[in-house]
Formats: sequence, structure tokens, C-alpha cells
Amino acid sequence: MTHETVIQVRGLTKSFAGKVVVNGLDMEIGRGEIYGFLGPNGSGKTTSIRMLCGLLRPDSGSGTCLGHDILTQADRIKPHVGYMTQRFSLYEDLTVRENLDFAARVFDLEAPARVVSECIDRMALGRFEHHLAGNLSGGWKQRLSLGVSTLHSPRLLLLDEPTAGVDPGARRDFWDQVHILAAQGITALISTHYMDEAERCHRLAYIAYGDLLASGTVGELVADSGLTTWSVAADPAAGREADLHALSQRLKPLEGVDQVVAFGNTLHVSTRTPELAQRSMMPFQTAPYHWSHIGTSLEEVFIDLMQRSGQGRT
Repeated sequence: MTHETVIQVRGLTKSFAGKVVVNGLDMEIGRGEIYGFLGPNGSGKTTSIRMLCGLLRPDSGSGTCLGHDILTQADRIKPHVGYMTQRFSLYEDLTVRENLDFAARVFDLEAPARVVSECIDRMALGRFEHHLAGNLSGGWKQRLSLGVSTLHSPRLLLLDEPTAGVDPGARRDFWDQVHILAAQGITALISTHYMDEAERCHRLAYIAYGDLLASGTVGELVADSGLTTWSVAADPAAGREADLHALSQRLKPLEGVDQVVAFGNTLHVSTRTPELAQRSMMPFQTAPYHWSHIGTSLEEVFIDLMQRSGQGRT
């Protein structure tokens, strides 16, 4: 990843039917950067991504993408963009190779047969090249979709929840491919709901109800959250007296407690005012419960952001 700026926008705003979907978005993204977008459904993630690269015209604001003005030169941007949607959108009654051949003709590529063969090798699709696309598993469908979206050597990739419904192993393989592309200088904008995927991005943005609430690296987001977190475990020998669900219901309304979430056989309790929370929780910090300080995770940061954005929504 370099420090060359690929996308720089200021004040992007978009409304649909009188409802503001994106409100004054400012953003700068570098070459070879994997930039993740998170937020509740309907929060403006996809609209933001499409405006950033000139696929959707904002109502107001300005910016550049790949050196072109997103308002007046969108047609110069589009040929350099690869777009992959959450839903498999290729032809299920064509084989893997036939889908790639068709895409190569649409892109009007030189030496299409060679480009397709190289793509099949690069994406390890060789054993499936004569299989109908509709018969592939979810992970291989996504790999084929990524191959099609990169067939024309784009400089920018838009991936809209690309691994929804795909098993963890296939998701890991998919992200390995994305990182290979990023190392080659391709910039990727990705929306996702998976925290493990978010942690694989170079930087992240959290958007809720049209507003950009937080952005930065994982470390920056955790630090900026100001959250202190404890893990609470119960002594198994205590039986029902150590019911963690009952404990969580007692902790949630306490002054200073911002978040109580069950994680397996423990509770994670987070606060932005640790001294106040500590005083409130003191009666519960005895046997049969075991309390320990832990590092705040990205998931706890985004749960906190989601709760606060929901409280502020009108």
C-alpha cells in the first residue's frame, strides 16, 4: 500500500424521496488500500461507496476518484472499476469459462482467450472451468464473481457484502485473494457485517443513518472509543447462583455501564466511565463471579457505536 491518494471527497450528500441517506461525507483513500464500510442495514454504506467512485451522482459535495472529477468525469472512472454484488449475478446456465468468455467480450479485451485462461489460473478455477456456474458452492461462486470483476484489470474494486452466506474457510480464501490484489496496487472498497473481515481491512468507516461516526485503523477505532472492558466468568460449582444471564440483567441498568454482551461462557462489560461503573458494579464483583480486565474488541466498539447511533436516531 502506498500513500498515493486514489479517492478524495468532501461533503458528499445524497437523498432519496426526501430522506437523507448520506450526510456530508468526507473521505480520503489511498492506492492499494482495503477500506471497509460497516453499519446497520440501510445506513448508507452502499450509497456512499457508489458515490465515491462516480457510479452515483451526489446531490452536493465534490471529489475526485482515480484522478477524475466524480461529478463531471464519471465516464472516465467507470472503465477502471470492478463491481461485485452480494447476490451472485452471473449466468448460472453457463459454465465458468463461458461466463468469463462473455465478460471478456463485454469488456472488449484484447486477447480474450489468454486473459480468461490467466484468470482461471489466478483464481484456481481450473477444475471447475467446464462446470455450470449454478452448480458451484457459494464460495466458488464468489471466487468466480471476483475473477469476472477483475478481468479487465481495474484500479478500483467495489465489493458489496461479497461473502454473505459463505462458509468461514471460503471467506478466508476470498480475503487472501483481495489482499493479493491490494498488494498489486488495486484499491478495494468493501461493505461487510463480519467483524473478522473488518479486522482484515487496512482502515474502516462506520456509517449509521447517513452519518460517518468513526473511521481509522482497528487500533485507532478501539482507542478512540474510550471503552474499558471486563470479562466476567462464573464459578461452575456455584450452579444457578452464578447465572450469567441474570447477572447481565442486573448490570445493564447500572450507572456508568454502557454495554453488557454475552460471549460464550462469559459476559463482556464495557464502559466509558470506568470509575463510575466500578462503583456501581462493586456489589457484583464477588464470588461466584470472576472479573478480569481485557482489551476492548472491534466488535464491542461497533456494538457501542450502533447503540449510540440508534439512540440518536429520530
